[in-house]
Amino acid sequence: MKSAIKLLCALLLSATALWAADAKKNWTAPAHKIYAQQLSDEIMAANLDLISITFHGVPPGMSKVYTMFAGSYPERIGNIDDPDDVMVIELGITILDPRWHRVKDPAKKFVMMMPLRDASGENCGLLVAAYKNPAFQPNGSSAKLEAEFFAKGTKLRDELQKKIPAYDGLFAPAK
Repeated sequence: MKSAIKLLCALLLSATALWAADAKKNWTAPAHKIYAQQLSDEIMAANLDLISITFHGVPPGMSKVYTMFAGSYPERIGNIDDPDDVMVIELGITILDPRWHRVKDPAKKFVMMMPLRDASGENCGLLVAAYKNPAFQPNGSSAKLEAEFFAKGTKLRDELQKKIPAYDGLFAPAK
């Protein structure tokens, strides 16, 4: 009897964990690889100083469903965007996040949250680039390095813009 109760408890905990993970999702990627994921893979291969790159926005045909739709963390695809992600998408602002108050993060990094732009220059989503920052200092002494990350992230975003004829094209099958 005790074994059956333990098994039932284990099953309930597993189901609860799965439900909690699914509750963070608001979109399911198609079975095929999309163009945005192809771009993400190419960016990661060409930029060894990146920890991650992610694409966020509202999938075509949806309204106000802000989600991560491609990136270097495939398990996070479809996750609901945080309020700061939505702010970048809606307002077109850039957020520099040098991780000042996150000294317990396992990897020292510099994160840039930038408006994703299509070839015509229109803001169409969010691009998040997390750079390795081994020289991070919580006292602010790495400001020069952070300026370099800003320049590097902006250049990456601007080069990517040329590869995005239209936002909907990011969801097309990869070639």
